[in-house]
Amino acid sequence: MDITNATVFIPGATSGIGLGLALRLQAAGSTVVIGGRRAALLDTLHDEHGFDTVVVDVADPASVAAAADTVLAAHPTLDSVVTMSGIMRTEDLREPGHVETAVATIETNLLGTIRLVDAFLPHLLTRPAATLVTVSSGLAFTPLAATPTYSATKAAVHSYTQSLRQQLVGSSVTVLELVPPAVATDLLGGADFGGMPLDDFLDEVVGLLTSGAAPEILVENVLPLRWSERDGTQQQLIEVLAGRGH
Repeated sequence: MDITNATVFIPGATSGIGLGLALRLQAAGSTVVIGGRRAALLDTLHDEHGFDTVVVDVADPASVAAAADTVLAAHPTLDSVVTMSGIMRTEDLREPGHVETAVATIETNLLGTIRLVDAFLPHLLTRPAATLVTVSSGLAFTPLAATPTYSATKAAVHSYTQSLRQQLVGSSVTVLELVPPAVATDLLGGADFGGMPLDDFLDEVVGLLTSGAAPEILVENVLPLRWSERDGTQQQLIEVLAGRGH
């Protein structure tokens, strides 16, 4: 992915990692289109940063299809998509009411990713070179007990990405997977859970993209989570994340 000359669509880029990445890619020379559910916020970001914007709710198939039509009509040279949209909510699995949270999380994180891939892949396959970036999490490999469905959907995104990459071997589309660790954003409702500073995370990500990292974009902080099963530390880290280990 040439971040100095790409045309990129990032749904879920109205705050946090998505917005930060959009700003970094724009500063590097790329044309960036951002998407989100809040039209007023998108208007503000357009006025402040010059992004093209589109309203999109990845939990709504019709919204995804309409957003794809809008983006591709305005940017027929689009060659990169980052499936950033996601929600993270705590659940108590002993409470039957948690299933509502589980359904919403699956709808957004997993089905939303699949819908975005389906909506943009036919176009990306027509480009001489294109990049599709999915977004999983270090919690895909070492789950956080307080957010079980979030962790499970990110594990599913990782698996789906592996299959997608294999199916696209020999095509013009490169499939990357961004695997964030805990990052200091408002993803968990503003709760402080010890995430690395956003700017530090973005510095590493941009460096890895520039150097051609593939197929997984792994900053240093996520490595213990990513390789915990291999290293025999997974259960220990699960307990630490749950606040029961040392």
